[in-house]
Amino acid sequence: MTLAAAVVGFSLAVPITTAQETDPENTMVISLSSGEVVVKLRPDLAPKHVEQIKTLVRDGAYDNVAFHRVIPGFMAQTGDVKFGDMEDGFAPRRAGTGGSDLPDLRAEFTGEPFVRGVVGMARSQDPNSANSQFFIMFDDGEFLNGQYTVVGEVVSGMENVDKIKKGTQADNGAVADPDRMMKVVIAADTQ
Repeated sequence: MTLAAAVVGFSLAVPITTAQETDPENTMVISLSSGEVVVKLRPDLAPKHVEQIKTLVRDGAYDNVAFHRVIPGFMAQTGDVKFGDMEDGFAPRRAGTGGSDLPDLRAEFTGEPFVRGVVGMARSQDPNSANSQFFIMFDDGEFLNGQYTVVGEVVSGMENVDKIKKGTQADNGAVADPDRMMKVVIAADTQ
């Protein structure tokens, strides 16, 4: 899969909800080596995508999955549950080409802007090909608006996203020895 964007960040134009204001059933917590990242999932924007993400989280599919494509000033992409688990023979050249055993999803595009901290679904050229991969925006990416599905926003821990090991523009963001999501949970499951 290819992706033209990633999601992580904050923009003064878009108010970021505090972690205390999130619904535990729609709050994803990603543990990185640098700390936790709390994502408010947005079923109001993309109900089918959010449901698929929550299913994968609850199945443990995202645990130990690499950030295989990280472009400075743009985004950090992860979620390749087929080729991104480093314990199951991570192959850097294949990371980013896989999804999950669940079906691909039809696009749920909205007018929600891609700004720093937004989480969007990665896809191939086919708008209806999102599956398991997602990205977090480092910066605003208005060129993605209406082209990718917004599934959430980082509400705390953006400083930890900023510390994710970066790739280079020359390698289209490919990362050697990448950072990974150590553990991913839905907050409601930990209460």
